[in-house]
Amino acid sequence: MKQLNTFGRYLKKKFKTKVSKIPLGLSGFTCPNIDGTVAKGGCTFCLNDSFSPNLAQNAGKIFLNLQSKNNPILERQLQELDEQIVNTRETMRRKWGTQKFLVYFQAFTNTYAPFETLKALYDKALTHEDVIGLSIGTRSDSVTPEVLDYLVCLSRTKEIWIEYGIQSIYNETLERINRGHDAINVERAIKEAKKRGLNVCGHLIFGLPGENQEMMLNSAKAAYEWGIDSVKYHPLYVVKHTLLANEYLQGEFEPLSKEEYIDTLVKAIKLKPAHISIQRITAGIDDETLLAPAWCGLSKNKMLIYISQALRREGLSY
Repeated sequence: MKQLNTFGRYLKKKFKTKVSKIPLGLSGFTCPNIDGTVAKGGCTFCLNDSFSPNLAQNAGKIFLNLQSKNNPILERQLQELDEQIVNTRETMRRKWGTQKFLVYFQAFTNTYAPFETLKALYDKALTHEDVIGLSIGTRSDSVTPEVLDYLVCLSRTKEIWIEYGIQSIYNETLERINRGHDAINVERAIKEAKKRGLNVCGHLIFGLPGENQEMMLNSAKAAYEWGIDSVKYHPLYVVKHTLLANEYLQGEFEPLSKEEYIDTLVKAIKLKPAHISIQRITAGIDDETLLAPAWCGLSKNKMLIYISQALRREGLSY
């Protein structure tokens, strides 16, 4: 049985102890395909201004405030950052005995703000006890050379990761989900980060509208070839009050079955070079906002059992 290279194992080997991610969701961050910079409405699977007409307008105001010299949002963000890190850190210590932490800037686009704002937030996160580094979730069209260069500086003494949403390499898919950029943009961003020596995690979504398994696997293969160091695999699920929900209710989109997702996932993992670590193999949502498929409401542990069984049949251990 071949043991897969997971991100947790990578971190434990490097830091000689358990390392957990502390996810942050700070107010004040937005996205360029919500505020109208590259598109409006956001990705079709996200809550968007088709159902909240003031979202794009408010997002634009937020970004203008972030750009102002007397940033009225930053002070609140720094306070939120402190509270979230402290509270989550203590919970993880009690629950799992975690000793070291990686702060994960997760919600929205966490490089889509003026450099001085980003620097203040990144620096503040790294001052917290037992924080060994950062992981920064963002879009390929929202990272400047200045930010990349600063992350390189931080990486000399800290564990620094940048996470890009690849989702698909097919431009027709990216256009259909209103992504706001093409596949070449993602490829360039990943290669630019790798040229600087940064660690890159790529996110892939299986089950996007109009895609078959061959397309999904081609996206995985391309991501590996672009040089990512780690990968997150996600199934596409439908949340109420999104544009994707409209497509689903009108019969224009059918989510993958649990069996189809697991089959695609296992094949993608078998194609993956061994050095690329796995950070996530499934995702879901356990509340009333989930519209479809029902299996995405299963507990993480139940899904891991199904996936682990399929991997073991291929001689792989997660």
